[in-house]
Parts: sequence; C-alpha cells; structure tokens
Amino acid sequence: MSGAVSSALPSAGAPLSHVNRAGGSKRVLPGFHITLGFSILYLSLIVLIPLSALVFKTFTLSWEQFWVAVTAPRVMASYRLTFGASLIAALVNAVFGLLVAWVLVRYKFPGKRIVDALVDLPFALPTAVAGISLTALLAGNGWIGQLLEPHGIKLAFTPAGIVIALIFIGLPFVVRTVQPVLEDAEKELEEAATSLGATRLQTFTKVIFPSIAPALLTGFAMAFARAIGEYGSVIFIAGNMPMISEITPLIIIGKLEQYDFAGATAVALVMLVLSFVLLLVINGLQAWQRKRAGA
Repeated sequence: MSGAVSSALPSAGAPLSHVNRAGGSKRVLPGFHITLGFSILYLSLIVLIPLSALVFKTFTLSWEQFWVAVTAPRVMASYRLTFGASLIAALVNAVFGLLVAWVLVRYKFPGKRIVDALVDLPFALPTAVAGISLTALLAGNGWIGQLLEPHGIKLAFTPAGIVIALIFIGLPFVVRTVQPVLEDAEKELEEAATSLGATRLQTFTKVIFPSIAPALLTGFAMAFARAIGEYGSVIFIAGNMPMISEITPLIIIGKLEQYDFAGATAVALVMLVLSFVLLLVINGLQAWQRKRAGA
C-alpha cells in the first residue's frame, strides 16, 4: 500500500509546478510562444513605438537641416557638458559606491539601518526637490556655499554643481548593484589568500575585485545612463547659461517650447544613438569580464 502511494507521488527532485494531479506536465506560465508574443507586444508599446516615432519625426528634416540642428555650437557645448559630467559622476559613484557597499556589507555599527535606508533616498526623493536642496546648500548664501565662495570655490550655477547633482542621483545604482554580490562572496577564498601570504591589497585585487567587477560595471552603466537623461535635479543648480552650464535635455525642452519639434527630435536622436553605443561598449566589457572571471 505504501509503495503504491509513494509511486503515485512526484519524486523529491521534480518541481511541483510542472506536475498536475494526473501526473502529466503542466506549466505555471503560458508556453514559450504566447509569453514571447506578450513580451514583444509590451516592449513595442512601451519602447519601440515611441522610439520609432522619434526617428520618423526626424526624417521630416533634410540631411542638411538635420546636420545644422545637431551640430550647432550651443548644442555641441551641451553634448560635451552632458556626457562629460555624466562620465565624471559615474566614475565617482563607481569608487565611492563600492566603498559604501563594502561598509554596509562587511561592518556592523550603530545606525547601520539608517545609513542603508539613506542610500535609497535619491530613488524616493523627487528630482526637483533634490535640485532645490542642493542649490540651497551650495549657493553663495547656503550653508556650504558661504564657506567655499570666499576661497574662490563656486559650485552652484557651474558645471561642478551639475556633477554634484548627478553624483547624488546616481549613487544608489552602484551601491544596490554591488551590495548583493559582496554579500554572496565566498569569504573562504579571502581567508585562503591571507593564509597563503597575500596582502590586503593583493587579496582585494586578485580575489575580491574580479568577482564584483561585472556588478560594478553594471552599476556604473546604470548611473551613467541615468545621469545622461537627468533633468529635474540639474536645471536648478546648473544656472542654464548657454555654452557654459546648459545640458542637452534643456536644449530639447527649449526647442519644444519654440515648437521646433523636428529639431528637438533630431537632438534627442543623437543622444539616443550615443547613449546606446556607450551602453553596448559597457555591456561588451561586462561580457569580457565575466568570461575572464569564468576562465
């Protein structure tokens, strides 16, 4: 009797979601083709159709009009500021985000949960509020600005202020990407390296860093992508001076307010292509790093 019952039950290794009462195969989700169809439909509605509208609107311009719109001196200056400030901010976040993640994972200290919650503050805080807060702190009459400006250091309404704003909104991407990888890291490998005579620097560079490098690159890419398209937290602290502290999203908004929709989509298309190329390069580096770590 017990043998008959045990034979009717699924084996311990069989997933319950794939076994129905009759003993046949049953999936929790629909089949591959239906799921793929819904995925493509959703992706088309949310991403592909808006992007295709951007491309088609740009095609209403001739090549000469397109080139003039995207290479105007004011627009070129905004490209340099937007991508340059975003790159600097992402690099800073890659370094200090790794340090913050390391402290949160490897150490216990009073107020750790509060610090961990504060990391997510830029996610929850409206970007306009972040921009106003940073401007109030860094302006000439702010708590920090009034201490720095007498020494010739001006942060608000300069490109430096833009970098600070982008660092603020991009830090959580690096911390939350690296943190779970550090939590899952095998400490036995570090102990083995130490027992074999490796220094702390050698242990970090040869054992720890190769395992977290793909996650760190992912966090860097996410922070960089977010910084390129950031608008709300930047316009208040940038000063928005043409050729000096004017970001590309503000150029696009200005063209839209002037009803130059084709010119706005042309500049947006350039931003889209450059961002996509940079993300492809970063993804290629991630794949290379994973392959190297696996080897």
